[in-house]
Amino acid sequence: METPTGRHMSERHISDGTGPGAGRYEIRLTGHLHERWAAWFDGLAVSQLGDGTTVISGPIADQAALHGLLQRVRDLGLALLSVERVGTDGLDPTDLPAIDSR
Repeated sequence: METPTGRHMSERHISDGTGPGAGRYEIRLTGHLHERWAAWFDGLAVSQLGDGTTVISGPIADQAALHGLLQRVRDLGLALLSVERVGTDGLDPTDLPAIDSR
């Protein structure tokens, strides 16, 4: 199936960080995510807060990468509290994590 951009849905998407949705995000979850899971989020910061929540934050390449990240959150069974885009200034494509959006 071809997308509106002329690509096929089976093609893997490589983003340069300038696509729709590119920016820095904070994803807040209910509960504390154990430190061993931090590597699963490909270089994004994982912080446990005193209010019993976990925040995953950092640069996200585009909407596909954001959805891939949210799928990982879902797979862990943690309740999603919020997703907030906190900026796009200074977004460097070399800092973007390599989250597989498939």
